[in-house]
Amino acid sequence: MSAPPLFPFFAQLAGRGVLVVGGGAVARRKVLALLATGARVRVGAPELEPEMAEWTAQGRIEAIRGAFEPEWLDEIWLVVAATDDPAVNRAVAEAAEARRIWANVVDDAELSSVHLPARVERGSVQIAISSGGGAPMLARHLREQLERQLDESLGALAELLTQARQRIRDRLPDLPARRRFFERVLRGPIPGLLRKGDVAGARREFTATLEQPQAVQTGSVALVGAGPGDPGLLTLRALRVLNEADVILHDRLVSGEVLALARRDAEFIEVGKQVGGDHHATQARIHALMIEHARLGKRVVRLKGGDPFVFGRGGEELQVLREHGIAFEVVPGITAAIACGAYAGIPLTHRELAQSVRFVTAHTKDEDETLDWAALAQEKQTLAFYMGVSALEGIRDRLVAHGRAATTPFAIVENGTRPEQRVVTGTLAALPELARFHCVGAPALLFIGEVAALAADLHWFGSEPLTAAGAGCGPLATFAQAA
Repeated sequence: MSAPPLFPFFAQLAGRGVLVVGGGAVARRKVLALLATGARVRVGAPELEPEMAEWTAQGRIEAIRGAFEPEWLDEIWLVVAATDDPAVNRAVAEAAEARRIWANVVDDAELSSVHLPARVERGSVQIAISSGGGAPMLARHLREQLERQLDESLGALAELLTQARQRIRDRLPDLPARRRFFERVLRGPIPGLLRKGDVAGARREFTATLEQPQAVQTGSVALVGAGPGDPGLLTLRALRVLNEADVILHDRLVSGEVLALARRDAEFIEVGKQVGGDHHATQARIHALMIEHARLGKRVVRLKGGDPFVFGRGGEELQVLREHGIAFEVVPGITAAIACGAYAGIPLTHRELAQSVRFVTAHTKDEDETLDWAALAQEKQTLAFYMGVSALEGIRDRLVAHGRAATTPFAIVENGTRPEQRVVTGTLAALPELARFHCVGAPALLFIGEVAALAADLHWFGSEPLTAAGAGCGPLATFAQAA
């Protein structure tokens, strides 16, 4: 049968004596953690490593030099055995047991009467994780996951609630009413204001909520970049916001893997723009949905592929929200050019090949021709074309006409960062023909410049880049005649 579960509790050690037996690096780590609690730390060992010897000289800890003696446990509430000698560790544990003192023996669950868990700290908020001493690496792994998921602003939130604890109890003596109040606070705009560093705004919102506990919750919109598709590239802030959302308005190309990380009971609304559709009407609908749900007091996430401020109309959407007085925040994402270039082995800049990079969209408002092709045709730079799959021939012709060499390398990254990623490489002269030969489709990003040729050697994700050689899905004659 498995051992009975441990009983978890948090010990108040401030001003109380704690003994650490051992003078090496492991003991130093335990001492450092104990000092943070305000404990009176005593360290016993024949020799102390330099940093602990310095702490002794500074009066931060008390040192006892020599071999362990049971008398070291006088006036001690907790002892930690952190030596590399099993016999000494056992002697410490047995002496502590005889005196009814809690003992932790590092890496020895059987000798320990208390375990020191892996911890996640956010101010006064602590999460302790224990595997009962049997699987410490698992506890460490879980701690690392929680470190990524829990925002640093939790500490500020805990401080705000602690300071207002008596005010809350006086205002809401009824326990069910207090529970409803806390739910509104924790699910409302206050955590978001603290994340943005607006402590004064959070306090004002808290006071307003406390004075009018039944008031309608204020809605908000978070403009979130989902990255190019790989859920592992989602930022920590984006993950946290997704898990707080009531409504998620997502683009058609946001990957299912990213959506799966969002809050399960949120309302998901696809608002992607279809090829050949009325993009202006679709954008107007997005604006209307953001305003509608925010005015209902909901936390809305506008989830956009890549980064919302790089060809994502994020600025337009924020302007609409500002005009209607709706609170918002922006969570940047990894834009497609950076991510797709990295996953295809294409550095966007290179000391010898490209001293600058330009992000270009093949579609502009009202389809106006606004690009400076003469500047784009200059050498020693990388061009990253977004939404350019349907305009490859025009891109090639204009660049060549303005002086860019027809032998300039290109690379098209289709479904970048996703398991189905494909990379097609060649030279500018054959760009549209090679794309047709390999049936390239959206979403795809086009890189033009000398660095694109590096994909042949530096690719590391997915299959090797496709070229004119080998089988294509389009008619071979089309490319052969062009070549």
